[in-house]
Amino acid sequence: MRRPPDDTLGAHVSTTGGVANAPARGAAIRATAIQVFTKTPNQWREPALTSAEVATFRAEVARRGMRAVVSHDSYLINLASPDEALREKSAAAFKGELVRCRALGIPWVVSHPGNFIDDRSAGLERNAREYAACLTAVPGEVGVLIEGTAGAGTALGSTFEELRALRDALPVALRERVAFCLDTAHLHAAGYDVAGDVGGVWDQFDREVGLALLKGLHLNDSKAAPGSHLDRHQWIADGRIGAEAFRRIMRDPRLTRVIKIIETPKGDDALRHDRRMLRRLRAYARGARRLVHVPYEV
Repeated sequence: MRRPPDDTLGAHVSTTGGVANAPARGAAIRATAIQVFTKTPNQWREPALTSAEVATFRAEVARRGMRAVVSHDSYLINLASPDEALREKSAAAFKGELVRCRALGIPWVVSHPGNFIDDRSAGLERNAREYAACLTAVPGEVGVLIEGTAGAGTALGSTFEELRALRDALPVALRERVAFCLDTAHLHAAGYDVAGDVGGVWDQFDREVGLALLKGLHLNDSKAAPGSHLDRHQWIADGRIGAEAFRRIMRDPRLTRVIKIIETPKGDDALRHDRRMLRRLRAYARGARRLVHVPYEV
């Protein structure tokens, strides 16, 4: 039996057939960390987890050697909306996510900030207020990783300043349950120079927010132009960001303990493509500079 890799690196994996199937899918791609949806992300319907499903999931996480598990909340949730009915529906869904994660033993929910629609500062205030209300309603250790966005339309959270402001607007007692997840493709689309100076991006985040609060990274290359605000994921080193930024990320000692998850295209074979992306990233971490990279053509 092969020794598991000495990292916290993996992928978003499917929960088709039940959330308890996700750890095995992670093990199949040699992941040591996984991200999951605990419900269908584009439906409001809330699933009811049985005690057997919860017990099986927890046992499988341990058996498959997953060092970290995070969930990603529903795409429908908009806690910044000026529409009170939508905001209430979103809050109920977000609380449901926190409850499921508490039961499953998942410590972090990755959450996109909402779309403000009317006024940016008002939207930020609504978003922070709803985060606080949801965390208060679901006590315990489950926390929120606010994810930086590409900044399309009226989306909040595309700047470090705005991410910090969302957390700072929370009551002090709740802030310890809130940290951040950054996505390389989102940073690139938002205008940060990931391709040319990724170390400088982390330095800036450290100055403006604090690297100690960076708990998650989504590692994705991008099909989009820098500063375009378009969220278009691509395979590692096959996009506009390129290989060097990912080499530097995988070798940066400041990021060793950060949970790293790929959300790269699954293509025609999710198992194959996720495996090759993780192999590529691990080769970068080992310093395999002479690795021949052949772009994959579809």
